[in-house]
Amino acid sequence: MLPTDEAVHRRAFFQILAISTVIKLWLAAVIPFTGDEAYFYVWGMYPDWGGYYDHPPMAGWWLWALQKVSTSTLWLRMPAILLWVAIAWGMMDALRRLQPHHAANAWALGSLFLALPFTWSLNLITTDTPLILFLFFSGYAFLRGEQSDDLRWQVAAGVLLGLALLSKYFAGLLAIAYAVYFIPRGRRAWIKLLVIALCALPFMLLNLTWNASHCWNNILFNLYNRNAGSQFTASHLAIYLLMMMYLLTPWTGWRLMRTGAVRGYWPLVSLFAIPFALFLLLSFYKTIGLHWVLAFLPFFFLWAAVSLDKETLIAHRRWNLWLGLPHLVALSLLAHLPSSTFEGAKLHTDIIMHREPKSLVSILQEDLPAGGTIMTQSYSLASLLTYHGDRYVPVFGGGSFHARFDDNITDFRAFAGKPIRIVSTRIIDPAGLEPYFDSVTITQRTLDGARFWVADGQGFRFEPYHAQVLAKIATSYYRLPSFLPLHGCRFLEQYGFESQHR
Repeated sequence: MLPTDEAVHRRAFFQILAISTVIKLWLAAVIPFTGDEAYFYVWGMYPDWGGYYDHPPMAGWWLWALQKVSTSTLWLRMPAILLWVAIAWGMMDALRRLQPHHAANAWALGSLFLALPFTWSLNLITTDTPLILFLFFSGYAFLRGEQSDDLRWQVAAGVLLGLALLSKYFAGLLAIAYAVYFIPRGRRAWIKLLVIALCALPFMLLNLTWNASHCWNNILFNLYNRNAGSQFTASHLAIYLLMMMYLLTPWTGWRLMRTGAVRGYWPLVSLFAIPFALFLLLSFYKTIGLHWVLAFLPFFFLWAAVSLDKETLIAHRRWNLWLGLPHLVALSLLAHLPSSTFEGAKLHTDIIMHREPKSLVSILQEDLPAGGTIMTQSYSLASLLTYHGDRYVPVFGGGSFHARFDDNITDFRAFAGKPIRIVSTRIIDPAGLEPYFDSVTITQRTLDGARFWVADGQGFRFEPYHAQVLAKIATSYYRLPSFLPLHGCRFLEQYGFESQHR
């Protein structure tokens, strides 16, 4: 029979677990599929062996497997729904091993963590889902290895780090944290670091091999295209600091500062302090997204549980529950307020697009010319129409440096002479399309007060499109540094640009 104190905290944990799981399932069912999720869904429709335009392949692999069972929104989001629950159990197990004589603290940590708003409100399936899972359990294996000095845990840490690297390049921050921790600690530590590196290396080599035969897309996007024009802005730093105050919660962060806990368990501290410090430096030049730092937050709260007493954890859990209340109200309103409530606001069209996608697909397909193809000028809208319309929707025009997966799917030579219907949530200027068609007609389609512009182009002219649009895309997004060995680039090859972009 459990001791009374432990039984109380165990019961509180399962109560919060049950309530938060119900909330997560409800939110996953009522919040519409987002443009980002639809974009990654398209990855699953076209699985690749080593990567996609902007990220390594793991999210696409997961969504390919999920689609084999069902394409319902709730099912596709199930990994995200279960993610933080799995991590909470891992955190609790780690704490029991770090503090074997304080079993009740583990239950208090688990309930505190599941009470945090981001653990129950973020249920979207994105590239961050596998990243967070593999990063946490890599760190968990690292901590186990530091406790037992068993190299098998370093093997596990390296394999899981490799899987995280196949999810998103931010996993490299954990690799840096391992290096910073091990390098000053002598020969045995160097061996551990080498084991982790060698076990992670095959996964990185897989992605690099794919890059060498796919235009070095991941490298160009993550190191060049997405960082073009970055410059120092004080507001980025301020946003990062405010965001971290919110995520770490003022009460937990302030209490840890007062107790001087940073002098505590260094293997654990290194897992979040080094990535957070690197994000801080990066924030001088870029806006740090909330989702960038999520993977490292479990280590912070595990450290908090190591450093703070049980009574403090319980108080912080209560404050986390109060913090979640306005989030729950806001999400409820967003999910259930009538669409007409937002009429006149900028986001009204987006709300209609996400809430009534089937109806939108239907009105956009009305009177589609024989042999015609629907396209959009937006990757987000194209992905949503693909998911809800069960037919792939290409992107017409230059698009942006984000989400250029369509470059490797669509061959515009196949549309020469055919009709194309271009859809946009913004006014379409016919003068911008006339060079590429024999004729262009602009109309509007309305759905619940939201307006969508439709350009029907007859007789697509591939030659001017190749010279003015595709050539600009090649120059903007496919100009490869000469030191990168290239063994294939579909976009450049199919349009005859390969000799011009080295």
